Amino acid sequence: MTAGGRAEGSEADAARPPSRGARVLSALFYGACSFLLVLVNKALLTAYGFPSPIVLGIGQMAATIMILYVSKLNKIIHFPDFDKKIPIKLFPLPLLYVGNHLSGLSGTSKLSLPMFTVLRKFTIPLTLLLETIVLGKQYSSSVVASVFAIILGAFIAAGSDLAFNLEGYIIVFLNDIFTAANGVYTKQKMDPKELGKYGVLFYNACFMIIPTLIISVSTGDLQQATEFNQWKNILFVMQFLLSCFLGFLLMYSTVLCSYYNSALTTAVVGAIKNVSVAYIGMFVGGDYIFSLLNFVGLNICMAGGLRYSFLTLSSQLQPQPPRDEESSPLDLKP
Repeated sequence: MTAGGRAEGSEADAARPPSRGARVLSALFYGACSFLLVLVNKALLTAYGFPSPIVLGIGQMAATIMILYVSKLNKIIHFPDFDKKIPIKLFPLPLLYVGNHLSGLSGTSKLSLPMFTVLRKFTIPLTLLLETIVLGKQYSSSVVASVFAIILGAFIAAGSDLAFNLEGYIIVFLNDIFTAANGVYTKQKMDPKELGKYGVLFYNACFMIIPTLIISVSTGDLQQATEFNQWKNILFVMQFLLSCFLGFLLMYSTVLCSYYNSALTTAVVGAIKNVSVAYIGMFVGGDYIFSLLNFVGLNICMAGGLRYSFLTLSSQLQPQPPRDEESSPLDLKP
């Protein structure tokens, strides 16, 4: 085959939309990583009482940088070398990335898993709003009704939360805003001809690890972490390292899911995962206080989330027209 024939063939392959299998598997991969990371982080921050969510976030960023850089050196993946235009191309993603990362870790330590899960569902209406404003998408009345059920259930549950923690609520609402904005702008910035999904991950972590480390030192957070009395506990150290690795997998799976699907689908898969986390969290962690009204609110919120998930994923998995060449996937290798 001639070079021209190979080029034509590669362009034809690139023009094809991702298969249903790729979309479903990327969504399942994201859900599994997110589920496992929430449970591991909850154990570290609550069961062990690790005092520094910022240091945990730094560990996850460091793991991301090392894994992607070694993979690039070994030609397993490809992303462009650094140049002075990259910060401009990425902005405001690094700020959203670190805000999402640290507020998520801090929120996990402040609230019980069921309430953390319910309040995290506000990511869905925020994502819907941002996709409407930034990406120009429109949604049906059925989807809007499901969102209303999520919000109603969350307010009922929050109004009867016997372990109410104002600081925790504020942090999780900030996390919702950062998550929604991060998902939408990741989808917008992930141009395969520029940074691609691996470049977005790598440079986000590179740009924010030093400022985050400075914040950790200046606030005394790093000192609390180094003085923590469980560093000789092998089980704790193994879970800390597992959290760092899962942090990389979650960031990668988030980008992958948004790449093959949409930011809203990624938020919906997270909502489905949160159903399991909420009910398991009633028995794990030891910080959930049961009340009937709170439990009813939790279930309304979960039912609205599942209905919303069904509607959104059903529409997402319908056959899509071929994408143009500019939005086509980039091969892993150069």
